[in-house]
Amino acid sequence: MTAVSAHDAQGADMRAWAVGLAGFCAFLDLYATQGILPLLSRTLNVTALEASATVSATTTAVALAAPFIGPLADVLGRKRVIVTAALGLALPTLLAASASTLHELSVWRFMQGLFMPAIFAVTIAYVGEECQGPGLGRTMAAYVTGNILGGVCGRFVSALVAARFGWQWSFVVLGCLNLLAGGALWWLLPSSRYFVREKNIATSLGALLVHLRNPRLLAGYLVGFNILFSIVGVFTYVNFQLAAEPFRLGTVALGSVFFVYLAGAVVTPVAGRWLHRLGSRAVLALAMLVASGGVLLTLVRELPVVLIGLALCAAGIFVCQSAANSYVASSAGRGRSSAAGLYVAVYYLGGTVGATAPGFAYRSGGWTLCVALIVAVQILTAAVALLFWRPPACAAASGG
Repeated sequence: MTAVSAHDAQGADMRAWAVGLAGFCAFLDLYATQGILPLLSRTLNVTALEASATVSATTTAVALAAPFIGPLADVLGRKRVIVTAALGLALPTLLAASASTLHELSVWRFMQGLFMPAIFAVTIAYVGEECQGPGLGRTMAAYVTGNILGGVCGRFVSALVAARFGWQWSFVVLGCLNLLAGGALWWLLPSSRYFVREKNIATSLGALLVHLRNPRLLAGYLVGFNILFSIVGVFTYVNFQLAAEPFRLGTVALGSVFFVYLAGAVVTPVAGRWLHRLGSRAVLALAMLVASGGVLLTLVRELPVVLIGLALCAAGIFVCQSAANSYVASSAGRGRSSAAGLYVAVYYLGGTVGATAPGFAYRSGGWTLCVALIVAVQILTAAVALLFWRPPACAAASGG
């Protein structure tokens, strides 16, 4: 290996680590209340569906802000926007500790969500610009792995601290972690090499209309909606199932359930190679079938079987997320941030619906009806990818 190629490889590794850290920052707070929903329901005297507002408020804010963050990043640059948002996220996180009612907590959770698209969408655009060939799938897998680890850490830390000191202190600890992770991201994330600045925000906003007329991107957006719908639906309402008979899990145990996400951390890096060899469409369809099988296993009233099912669901969904991210990143031309911003908006709109619609199913027919709804959405997702996803012309020969 020449000195130049060794330097390039080192730079690629650094970029992958930094992108993984961005993924960690993005997901540390997003679902932090999922593991403490039964605790919030008891202490704030609200129903399960009402408590889920602490999840849907954040995903709604992400969906609303995402289309506007992309054009902003097309003008200001990738790293500046990502790092500023990662550090700024600490403020509403810390302020959430001052809440005393569900309404106040939901407001601060909404404010958290306004910062998050600047990490989600802009990092996807950054990867799409800075990585080509096998490096795209590998670096996107690093990003999703960071998502997984951030999500596990946020939920577990939240549950652990809440069980001992109260739920407000969970946000104090998470806010401090935000500051540490944001500072590390400023230090480690390499500056963009291939970023092409748009002349102004109006030009970038105009690109949104172009993306909305791109059938390849629309198919990717629909799949993204369904991906987050299914995982949010599963991991929001399974907590109430596991807190009830015959499982009766406590707050810390419910937070520990999210360690099943680590199955995704193991599988997702391997998925980077699958994406390059098999293409996004085939990988997504196969992974979604695995996820559906896992969701069905949660109907068994034995805790080990439920945990295996949740692990399969998480692994399958995170592979799907890598496939969808790679597909959207490779399907956009100019204005990648705006294309990714639209994807994130639709994706988190799916999370908002996933945090609420299964709640009505749970209230009407319990966990069984919840599972039926989620599996139906997952089957639809695989069908959309198989029927409507198309590889870019340059990748058609390799099945991309």
